[in-house]
Amino acid sequence: MLFVLGFGAAGGLSAGVVAATTSGTTTGTTTTAPRTIAPGVSIGGIDVGDLTADEAIAEVNAAFAEPLVLVAPRSRLAVKPKRLGAVAAVRAAVTRSLTAPAGTAIKLRVSLSRARTSSYLAIVARRFDRSAADAQLSLRHLRPWVSKQRTGRALRRERAMASIFTALAANERFPLRLEFRVLEPRVTRSSIGPVIVIRRGSNRLYLYKGMRFQRVFGVATGQSSYPTPLGRWSVVVKWRNPWWYPPDSDWAKDEKPVPPGPGNPLGTRWMGLSASGVGIHGTPDDASIGYSASHGCIRMHISDAEWLFNHVNIGTTVFVVPS
Repeated sequence: MLFVLGFGAAGGLSAGVVAATTSGTTTGTTTTAPRTIAPGVSIGGIDVGDLTADEAIAEVNAAFAEPLVLVAPRSRLAVKPKRLGAVAAVRAAVTRSLTAPAGTAIKLRVSLSRARTSSYLAIVARRFDRSAADAQLSLRHLRPWVSKQRTGRALRRERAMASIFTALAANERFPLRLEFRVLEPRVTRSSIGPVIVIRRGSNRLYLYKGMRFQRVFGVATGQSSYPTPLGRWSVVVKWRNPWWYPPDSDWAKDEKPVPPGPGNPLGTRWMGLSASGVGIHGTPDDASIGYSASHGCIRMHISDAEWLFNHVNIGTTVFVVPS
């Protein structure tokens, strides 16, 4: 009888030992399994259902540490949240998840360093921003040539920062396309307008609209002792029916001002150039056209000067070349 009782006692002890080896947590002689999160619970879009707290922390941390892909012109940039000073409150979210009902979606609270993100976006801007390039007017083979303009771009940094924060807060890692502001050039090929080329040697004035030829006129340019200055100039003033005032020069020291009228040496129109004292104007002396006969100015038939006056603007470029 004593043997049977002893055997029963031994069997009870063996069962206790077996139970101790299969449990997760031991409290005295009783044990409990590790607590798990309810099925279907997610944190920042990551399914943590049926995971322990430690497993959930590891899972969410690994997902949050994945780089964010930024799409720039012809490039993709991978930046890790740590580079931006982004921190996720993973432990707090997991703690909430342990008591959440099945199927609960828990938001992941994220903080972002504005200073570090701004620093990173400044680097991106230096790489991808570009200034607008204006069309440039020059002379090739005695004809106007206008280079092609180019638009520029500038990274919209505030929008980029907001988009990055939104993606991190949602714990999303879809490619994020960066936005750029378009920078328009101030001068384009179509905005160049009229261009004048004066060939001093052949006494011809050519008018172009940008690079397209429009008209040619016979003119008189400066005498050898008062040559029309070579170079690139522009129209700075336009006067209808101008007065003529004698310049500060030996050849005009005894001359008097001449009011508008038939005998005015400037005709009826004056287009003054940025070259001091030089302009394009009409002349009552039609016989001088085609020769080097002026004191530096460019003379035209009065009707031609009036036509040209209506087709050029303040700022029109004037090239004077020797040929």
